Amino acid sequence: MAKTRHIQQRMAQRSIRHEYLEIVKTFGIDQGDKTILNQKGIDRALLELKKLSSQMQKMRSRGGIVLVEDGYQEITTYALDSYTKNSLH
Repeated sequence: MAKTRHIQQRMAQRSIRHEYLEIVKTFGIDQGDKTILNQKGIDRALLELKKLSSQMQKMRSRGGIVLVEDGYQEITTYALDSYTKNSLH
């Protein structure tokens, strides 16, 4: 989304980075023409990120996960390295 000169000036004055605004858009709550990310929302987002990190570590230990889809239908799934392990036998 394009930024006005006004928001660019305010971001510079207030040390608010573009990345912060993307986080607010992702995790914030819409209230009319505002999107708000308060401390409670940040804590919830951090908890979700911690869960995501744990799940990603488990998937990483398996070598990755493959999902096979056809359009919008999920067909099958398997561990990424399971095919190479089976094909060596």
